[in-house]
Amino acid sequence: MGSIPVHEFMSLDGVIDTPTWTFDYGFDPRMGEAIAAVTRRSRGILLGRTTYEMFEPSWSTRTVDDDPGAPFFNDTTKYVVSGSLTTATWRNSEIIGPYDPDGIRALKDRIDGDLYVSGSATLVRALLADGLVDELHLFLYPLTRGSGPRLFPDALTSTLTLAASESYDNGVVYLAYRPQTN
Repeated sequence: MGSIPVHEFMSLDGVIDTPTWTFDYGFDPRMGEAIAAVTRRSRGILLGRTTYEMFEPSWSTRTVDDDPGAPFFNDTTKYVVSGSLTTATWRNSEIIGPYDPDGIRALKDRIDGDLYVSGSATLVRALLADGLVDELHLFLYPLTRGSGPRLFPDALTSTLTLAASESYDNGVVYLAYRPQTN
């Protein structure tokens, strides 16, 4: 059985909306190394419909020459959680239907490796609420957004254990957490 690691770009006030606001900070190559460490052990990508529809046009045409992450996003099976999407147009994609925690658990048991999640705010909040997130990989940017979708819903409480941290010259801090076990 694999785990579900979640990767998010996040503002100091917890906003994880479409992170175009990250462009002003550049992308430190060590950030790519941290993400690659997570994707390297992943054998599937779990995405919500909105993120799938945002990722497809930007990733499906990229090659390794454009971005070293392109083969991962294009060659790895993408499992799309959606109650409205009926046809997958990006190669290696499978629509698994509406969110169902038992279905996600079964998928997690079936995949020999991890199920990587990026973006997919609604899906991630549901996974967090159902205790299905095994790791959080957060890239915390030194700005506040004021409003926008947040990673943690108001009613969710969690105790996490810091697994790794690193700071970059662009002001971004990488934080990796795991759910605390008793």
